[in-house]
Amino acid sequence: MNLVIIKYNAGNIQSVRYALERIGATATVTDDHEMIASADKVIFPGVGEASTAMHYLRERKLDQLIIGLQQPVLGICLGMQLMCRHSEENDTTCLNIFDEAVKQFKPQQGTGLKVPQIGWNTISDVKTPLFNMVPENSYCYFVHGYYAAKGEHTIATTDYIQPYSSALHRDNFYGVQFHPEKSAVVGEKILTNFLKL
Repeated sequence: MNLVIIKYNAGNIQSVRYALERIGATATVTDDHEMIASADKVIFPGVGEASTAMHYLRERKLDQLIIGLQQPVLGICLGMQLMCRHSEENDTTCLNIFDEAVKQFKPQQGTGLKVPQIGWNTISDVKTPLFNMVPENSYCYFVHGYYAAKGEHTIATTDYIQPYSSALHRDNFYGVQFHPEKSAVVGEKILTNFLKL
């Protein structure tokens, strides 16, 4: 299988690569348009800040390339948020693959819940083959201060301050807010399922 991780300036790329190696998959890290377009599967990871990342993608015309991909694409964390319509993080226009706005968590007095959310939380109402054999309320690892609300593309829900989309799906595009590469056995199962799509 020809598996590509998109190289750009917002990376948790090495940890994603190592997680794929643990399940027997080898990925090429590249920003080469032809290599990305011809891949069987594409992973769009991300840790960082939305506006800087979008600026980098636009400069290299990776934004239009990603929107036009026909094969299965998996956005991770910031990658998923950039696949949404807009992010409140520095008022950023994103790729608009998912018609969702990304908003900042507002801390609620008395809950003890801090922003950003860092640590393990459950995913529920899981749908689509991405979550085959992943039990309801499985724990995944999250690090984020922004979230996508629940909507028509939601395929998994997590509750932190309020319920939100921990995974999205539209056509050949999938996005997860958590880090499958840091989510132990559950994360490995989700990555394996993605490779089987």
